[in-house]
Amino acid sequence: MSASSDQMDKDFPRTALPPLGKRTYFVSCLHLVGFLDLFGVSMVVPLLSHHVKSLGASPTAAGVVGSLYGILQLLSSSLVGGWSDVVGRRYSLLVCILLSSLGYFLLGLSTNIFLYAVARIPVGIFKHSLCISKALLSDLVSEKERPHVMGKFNAASNMGFILGPAVGGYFTELEGGFYFTSFLCSSIFILNAGLVWLLLSEYDSVVNDTQSVRRSPTTMSSKTKQNLETNLVANGATVHCATYLSLWVEVTSVLKKIMTLACSELWDLFLARLLLALAVLLYYSNFVLAIEERFGVKPKVSGYLIGYGGILAALAGFVVGPLTRLYLYNTYTMLLHSSILTCFLMLLYSLTTSFWLVVLSSTFLAFSTTLGRTCLVDLELSLSGNHASGALIGFGQTVNSVARIIAPLVSGIAQEFSPCGPPSLGTGLALAAVLIMVINKPHYSVHTNTKVKRQ
Repeated sequence: MSASSDQMDKDFPRTALPPLGKRTYFVSCLHLVGFLDLFGVSMVVPLLSHHVKSLGASPTAAGVVGSLYGILQLLSSSLVGGWSDVVGRRYSLLVCILLSSLGYFLLGLSTNIFLYAVARIPVGIFKHSLCISKALLSDLVSEKERPHVMGKFNAASNMGFILGPAVGGYFTELEGGFYFTSFLCSSIFILNAGLVWLLLSEYDSVVNDTQSVRRSPTTMSSKTKQNLETNLVANGATVHCATYLSLWVEVTSVLKKIMTLACSELWDLFLARLLLALAVLLYYSNFVLAIEERFGVKPKVSGYLIGYGGILAALAGFVVGPLTRLYLYNTYTMLLHSSILTCFLMLLYSLTTSFWLVVLSSTFLAFSTTLGRTCLVDLELSLSGNHASGALIGFGQTVNSVARIIAPLVSGIAQEFSPCGPPSLGTGLALAAVLIMVINKPHYSVHTNTKVKRQ
């Protein structure tokens, strides 16, 4: 970690944390933001396929339009994350929430497939509010607190994702229900933007007055940007030219952050993230169909089982903190053990002939995958020294988007051989991720020892 980490230390040095009272206040605000975000989204997402079909789109057209969102997320996540490092968290979070609200408002006006595709564009590009919220959380808390805080944030967000479909399903049964639900989702995003503006209004003052929040010094505040434009004008540049040049500085800063990450020694963690994401996606890709074929279980029961797993995943976020203390803040060991457990549970699901063992595997898999995701983010931030956290989390979402694009194709091929094909392949991919982490253990151990001594 030496060379690339030293370079990142040089480019993005650390600063101190804000006062404890302010941290608690900001963290509580962000938990509410995360809940409302996924609550609004989950009201609409389960209804999209039915709405596209009602617009008269062919299955091919529906597939093309459906992939548009994933492609835009893939291309924009790293850029938006890096942009939040440059212009500031609160400003970028507000912009993302408001433009996402615009997308869902346009979705409520989509009376044909073209308008539907247009409505998905702003959401595909700017629906990164959760990523920026996580980056903001990483700025606000210490390494010791981070797994616990991230776990509670994921729990709050997942609770919104559990409640949203029930509310959306109720309203969609009314006449024009989909359009009403879309407008309601847009309104929730506007409410969320208002909360960010009001509840986090003190965030910028804390940053500017105390200069104590742990964010990248390359973050360009409004004052810094204004000074840059003033200097350019004083040196003979026009106002428009100065504005363009300051924008160019922002763009190059974002690209520099992304290139720093791409050339860092975090490639093994990103590869492990890709393999684990693919494994979990393959597990769920044909879950309902496979359960029906293997055990004769009706889709309704499978739906209850998936909902049960979602509730457990939300509850798992609250046990991350106690588990972290139990592991003496060794997130590498937590990640390794949760990945081994995920691999074993997928293998059990693939081989079992008992439906109750499927229920057992789903129960513990909800915990292992939630812990794994939280530990991955924490370990990535720790190994990078918490530098350019927005770009780092955005890059992680890019990796997840690649997995979402690959998984359907791989799952379809695996299902040609057996209903157990996708989870069996997922078991192999999870095992490969475990091997990568074991082989690179010295890399993580150096960081872990340093972190424990620092705590």
